[in-house]
Amino acid sequence: MIDAKLLREQPEAIQAGLAKRGSKLVLDHLQKLEADRRKQLAEIEQLRQQQKKESEAFGRAKAQGVKQPPETLKALSRQIKEKEQALRPLDEALAHELSLIPNIPHESVPAGDPTNNEVTRVVGEPKAFSFKPKTHLELAESLELIDFERGAKITGANFALYTGAGARLERALIQWMLDVQTQEHGYREVSPPFLVNRASMFGTGQLPKFEEDMYKLQDDDFFLVPTAEVPVTNMHRDEILSEDDLPVTYTAYTPCFRREAGSYGKDTRGLVRLHQFDKVELVRFVKPEDSYKDLEVLVGHAEAILQKLGLHYRVLTLAAGDLGFS
Repeated sequence: MIDAKLLREQPEAIQAGLAKRGSKLVLDHLQKLEADRRKQLAEIEQLRQQQKKESEAFGRAKAQGVKQPPETLKALSRQIKEKEQALRPLDEALAHELSLIPNIPHESVPAGDPTNNEVTRVVGEPKAFSFKPKTHLELAESLELIDFERGAKITGANFALYTGAGARLERALIQWMLDVQTQEHGYREVSPPFLVNRASMFGTGQLPKFEEDMYKLQDDDFFLVPTAEVPVTNMHRDEILSEDDLPVTYTAYTPCFRREAGSYGKDTRGLVRLHQFDKVELVRFVKPEDSYKDLEVLVGHAEAILQKLGLHYRVLTLAAGDLGFS
């Protein structure tokens, strides 16, 4: 979430970052909200200073036998209360508006849309076949690994039913990935709830902008987890960690639930854009000055899985227009 202080002192930096993302958002309305808020705060502070002087004067008068506070002191208390009440909607409006602005990309991030993504490195070679290979959809159906038709019958489109060796393979991969990250890379395994509250969803940036993409319980203000990142990152929300304990690292498995609201992905077949899928997540809490070094460490730990499986892959540096909201 954008800091109001940054909006006040460096609006051009925010505007440049948004432009790099391809956003045409204009900050004039936000700057006016922040200016009005600062003005109200200044007026309240001025009234409090007057109130302090009046209180001190009344304290001296009280020592001389005066029992009733002067009307000016009562009037100042009323004014401060009224000003504070008027400030509350301004605070709420500014916080809401700021929560809808995506974070500003680092200076190293290339500008542009997904076509401007940069290939950082390519590992391995594409496998060569002496025949036309089947798609993953054809393999899954011919080997009876996944039953898409029955998955759709049980629930709906874009839900999969893993069967036989497919179900065993899915379970084995999850177990193996967790073992690699805990035993070889030192992550602490956690098994979080699969439901999270609104504060947790806000904490990792899914709310308020992407609420329509989430599965929400009708009778409780809980959401099905879109990724283990949400409960694991929120484990230390509103806490202060000791620098001596850093880095703090976690790995977790959760199923992930995403509605993919709208038309995006609705015509995709196979294991792409599913509404439910499985994921093993890695989270690292580190000192800010170590964040980019630790990002490379984390990427390396994720790559280790692909390397152990002998898979050919690319590592991309995403362009600003392809970055996630947070």
